[in-house]
Amino acid sequence: VQLQASGGGLVQAGDSLALSCEASVRTFSAYAMGWFRQAPGKDREIVATISGRGGTTYYPDFVRGRFTISRDNNKNRVFLQMNSLKPDDTAVYYCAARPIVASMVPDDYSYWGQGTLVTVSS
Repeated sequence: VQLQASGGGLVQAGDSLALSCEASVRTFSAYAMGWFRQAPGKDREIVATISGRGGTTYYPDFVRGRFTISRDNNKNRVFLQMNSLKPDDTAVYYCAARPIVASMVPDDYSYWGQGTLVTVSS
């Protein structure tokens, strides 16, 4: 499985940004997907997960209500819509894939994209 994330950039606090991740895999729906982020000097943390068919999602409290994860299995893509961005959201964002069941734990994911930088200015 190869993952290619895109969509990062520099925005101001309060702005929105949409990330996209394209997967090169035969049966994309067989993989749960996650978005993670890592800020300088901090551990990688979960941002959102989505089940293979898209019916189940998870968000940690610090993004719930602001971020939305979705996927298009016909196009082998997963998306992260980020609204009301804050300077604390500044990080490199990664998409990740694992078979079948989503997880909040980075080490549970076998496949990772290269990361896309999101910078939110105050």
